[in-house]
Amino acid sequence: MQESQVIEVKELFAKYLEEKKLRKTPERFALLEEIYTRSDHFDAEQLYIDMKTKNFKVSRATVYNTLDLLAECNLIRKHHFGQNLSYYEKSYSYRQHDHLICTECNKILEFCDPRIQNIRDVVAEHYGFEINSHSLNFYGHCKDENCKGKKNRVTCE
Repeated sequence: MQESQVIEVKELFAKYLEEKKLRKTPERFALLEEIYTRSDHFDAEQLYIDMKTKNFKVSRATVYNTLDLLAECNLIRKHHFGQNLSYYEKSYSYRQHDHLICTECNKILEFCDPRIQNIRDVVAEHYGFEINSHSLNFYGHCKDENCKGKKNRVTCE
């Protein structure tokens, strides 16, 4: 993400915190910046570990509370990919996309197919419904040679 976009996201978050009469702490903004430098989906614990690895002093409570705030103001999206764990991804100026989730190694791949948008438009028109967003997730097994579940899969030959 470009530096100007990081500044814009920080300004949006600052405005949101002001409107909610919440404190604008350095920790909250450091977490926001860390999220917007990532290109992956992440969970709260991984974000906490990454911040600690970078010698940034932040508590787990601050991580979880900040993630909730960022989701409330639509700067990140929260996903549940069929696991008992929430994953997050940045959402500001991010194109609509869908996901492929490996149920063995938990790899998450993003894809965008214009045919899905066409289906969405047809469904909206048919049912007289204004669709604001959608979520489509496919679950299966990736073909990565390093997938930890690859050696455990049973195949019928």
